[in-house]
Amino acid sequence: MSEIQKAPVIRPHLLWEYAWDSIDFSRLATVVIERVIERGNPAEWQEIVHFYGTKKILDVAEKSTRLDRKHKNFTRIYLQSGFIHDPQRP
Repeated sequence: MSEIQKAPVIRPHLLWEYAWDSIDFSRLATVVIERVIERGNPAEWQEIVHFYGTKKILDVAEKSTRLDRKHKNFTRIYLQSGFIHDPQRP
């Protein structure tokens, strides 16, 4: 039986150009992750970690053409700092 994953709770204005009620968070993973990295608060970081997992976030950050080196480095350091708990990691 597959588990339906609840959408991450983030502020709608982070994705202002999308119809909020019809956002496919799986399909828009790159956009959502980049926006939270750039403008998200700690609670939104926790939400994307729970939804996408640390590995996915690090992959998106590293491959991103939108994020600058500062954001990419911060992402790696912040996710390894212990401030965020990834339920997919032991």
